[in-house]
Amino acid sequence: MHSTSDSASVYPAHWEADVVLRDGGTARIRPIAPDDAERLVSFYEQVSDESKYYRFFAPYPRLSDRDVHRFTHHDYVDRVGLAATVGGEFIATVRYDRIDERGRPAKEPGADQAEVAFLVQDAHQGRGVASALLEHIAAVARERGIRRFAAEVLPANTKMIKVFTDAGYTQQRTFEDGVVRLEFDLEPTEQSMAVMRGREQRAEARSVQRLLAPGSVAVVGTGRAPGGVGRSVLRNLRDSGFTGRVYAVNHAFPEGGTRLDPEGVPGHRSVAEIPEPVDLAVLAVPAAQVPGVVRDCGEHGVRGLVILSSGYAESGPEGRERQRALLRQARSYGMRLIGPNAFGLINTAPEVRLNASLAPQMPGAGRIGLFTQSGAIGIALLSGLHRRGPGDGSIAGISTFLSAGNRADLSGNDLLQYWYDDPATDVAILYLESIGDPRKFMRLARRTSAVKPVVVAKGARHTGTAPLGHTVPTVRIPDSTVSALMRQAGVIRVDTVTEMADAGLLLASQPLPGGPRVAILGNSEALALLTYDACLTEGLRPLRPHVLDPAATPADFCTALSAALANGLCDAVVVTAIPWVGEEGVASPGEGADLAAALREATSSAVPAKPVTVVHLAMDALADALAAPPPAAPTAPAEAPQPPSGTPDGPPPAPLIPVYPAAERAVRSLAQAVRYAKWRRDSADPGRVPEYEDIEETAAGEDIDRLLDELARHADITRSVPLPADDAHALLARYGIHVRPAHPAPDPDTAVRAAARLGYPVALKTTAPHLRHRPDLGGVRLDLPGEAELRRAYAELTDFLGKPAELRPVVQSMVPRGVDTVIRAAIDPAAGAVLSFGLAGAPSQLLGDTAHRLIPATDRDVAEQIRSIRTAPLLFGWRGSQPVDTAALEDLLLRVSRLVDDHPEVVGVDLEPVVVAPHGLAVLDATVRLARPPATTDLGPRRMPAY
Repeated sequence: MHSTSDSASVYPAHWEADVVLRDGGTARIRPIAPDDAERLVSFYEQVSDESKYYRFFAPYPRLSDRDVHRFTHHDYVDRVGLAATVGGEFIATVRYDRIDERGRPAKEPGADQAEVAFLVQDAHQGRGVASALLEHIAAVARERGIRRFAAEVLPANTKMIKVFTDAGYTQQRTFEDGVVRLEFDLEPTEQSMAVMRGREQRAEARSVQRLLAPGSVAVVGTGRAPGGVGRSVLRNLRDSGFTGRVYAVNHAFPEGGTRLDPEGVPGHRSVAEIPEPVDLAVLAVPAAQVPGVVRDCGEHGVRGLVILSSGYAESGPEGRERQRALLRQARSYGMRLIGPNAFGLINTAPEVRLNASLAPQMPGAGRIGLFTQSGAIGIALLSGLHRRGPGDGSIAGISTFLSAGNRADLSGNDLLQYWYDDPATDVAILYLESIGDPRKFMRLARRTSAVKPVVVAKGARHTGTAPLGHTVPTVRIPDSTVSALMRQAGVIRVDTVTEMADAGLLLASQPLPGGPRVAILGNSEALALLTYDACLTEGLRPLRPHVLDPAATPADFCTALSAALANGLCDAVVVTAIPWVGEEGVASPGEGADLAAALREATSSAVPAKPVTVVHLAMDALADALAAPPPAAPTAPAEAPQPPSGTPDGPPPAPLIPVYPAAERAVRSLAQAVRYAKWRRDSADPGRVPEYEDIEETAAGEDIDRLLDELARHADITRSVPLPADDAHALLARYGIHVRPAHPAPDPDTAVRAAARLGYPVALKTTAPHLRHRPDLGGVRLDLPGEAELRRAYAELTDFLGKPAELRPVVQSMVPRGVDTVIRAAIDPAAGAVLSFGLAGAPSQLLGDTAHRLIPATDRDVAEQIRSIRTAPLLFGWRGSQPVDTAALEDLLLRVSRLVDDHPEVVGVDLEPVVVAPHGLAVLDATVRLARPPATTDLGPRRMPAY
């Protein structure tokens, strides 16, 4: 925390942020304060004369005392300076000064333009520092009411011109007096957001890649004698065939270095004594010793840390503070951090072969990427996959593995960034106990799911059960809503570790199915029928099973499978198999290998390719044969070289086929693939957020500002505050959402006068909080045709339920009969804005039959939303009833979505009930809640999370 000499200029700590740079390193961005004078002078001395010339348009060898004062004293409103730091020292600066329309320092309020200038240390140019600073200084400027930046750049300063032109903002460019003048609006555009997120993905992926493919690894805390955590990691590194350099570090080693046997690894007393660069350090020392080791690593230029040590946030408040200090220290040196309390990381790529983990066995190389927060789950997954397919090239092989423990820094989001365009990974599997940044996770998961499957198992699903080591924002929405939002993002949500492996094996080895039609064949009618039933349970469309003779041979299976794959009426095939008995009354000894070869032969020749799974009972040999890497093709003679396998002119690679010991497991995995494939097809046309000519966005914004000012006089508007009914209805009307008026009726005579104005028939309703939306309690009287009936109903309500002052009765005109529904929109501080829909009453309140979508919702989103609830048939003519106007319902959902998306101050909207009739709908009651919007980090400049 820095302070300023001007008490009116409060240091804006919320502008501080850690960012990942283009090369995968990190830097801290923060406001410049008066006590930064020495840092600024030292930074300037390390900048080349050419860079100084580009900044000041003239030779400027040193800063004067006046310059230093001007560049370190800011009011954080009209004059702001930010610095990027590594190791506490400046590596780049940016500043803006508010100017008037003539380009002079602004003296009058209301000026919305500022001049911006950068200076980047030459050693750090090309790392994307200026681009990151531009994102942050633009966000600061928007917060301070600045809408436009101007920059003057020398034509020869092409790097800086590129920073501005590549940012994606709407800009103008002129040339005058030998200077290029750039002016650009700071309002984020679709292009600027795409640029920012593209840079974020490349930088974060690069930071993970540096950890997974180090050129050298130091294990700190390696015991002098065999045994212990550090020595185990060292042995695993050597046994895995790591292609880089390995060092052992222990402060008890003799001075001058030693050699650790039997590993044959050089040993040093500290990282600082290692004569070569170190890319990755694995720390297996007590928590009390970690800060000193981190300091040595940072000063030696280590790029990343794996902290195996415990004693951090999982141990309580003191440990949580220790963890935060560890993260600050690591980031101050530009290092990424895995852990603490981590299990380690693995990369099976042949050019790396890294096992910097506590896993004693190097997994086989394959196409599955694994991320876990729990070391125990990591061990279970690795062991389970190894049993189902050991060895490189097997069906259960992995590309990368990372277990992050308390995940103070590196998280599942970082791995999604890496796997998104990693050619070695076809399926991403994540076990999560908490989600630190749900908004970003949903965004990244949706983008990754568009190119490869993302399978997620979520532990600690109930409020308050997140592990102590995971300091994360509280998610207020229920887990069922989180599941719905994951489905919207294309994520395959599973419940168990077994399901994770089952789904991963199928998705990594099989093409996606073209639809839900499933062919079933096998030599057991009972097993085939079990599979048929499982398909119906999972919502698939199974064809009539093709049951072979119990003594069917592998050739019979091959013929049947080839025919099923060639059938245009099926999209996938499930093969069921039980041991068959030969002529001698005993099982054939080669049945497993022979059947595996037959199934592979049929699958490899299928055009187009379709997914195939195998269900077996008591045929372990078949499972082993199909799990193993396909046999290599015979070596061709040297004089007749063959094209490589898988090329257009070469033979296709032998297929891998997943095997399951139970029909329901195979079918569940196949159903997950079917639903994911449909999501992939649908996501190619995600729909659109429609424009409405009758929406008054600007006027609504003015209303909201006025209402917040009024509410602030008597309420805390940093929290949700409900609007008075009239104001809420007027705000909704700005977006074409019209609420039927309800006239207060504090006595029978007033009720009669209101009914006369509205016209009979009318409804009489109580609005007391304990009776609101509870027609089952008798607080609603409908279709009252005249004054006598109205007075009688009023008397009954007040006699049975309470006095008028308690009941707060209202009179409302009747609307056409229809289906009562409820629409809600709310902003969860962690998950973001969520649009919810369900039928009013018991279906949504008692059964939880509610559908959710992230805001902004598209027309496709809302069409799917209203059809996804279990009670949706009531909207579409169930049992001969008349279908209701779902088009009007979709339109209303889109308008609510637009209101909340356009105005983040609207933190809650409830429309209940919404009566949807065969023609049109009526909103009978509505509430709107406002609050000053919090910082939405996923929509602002990129920054690393801080927990």
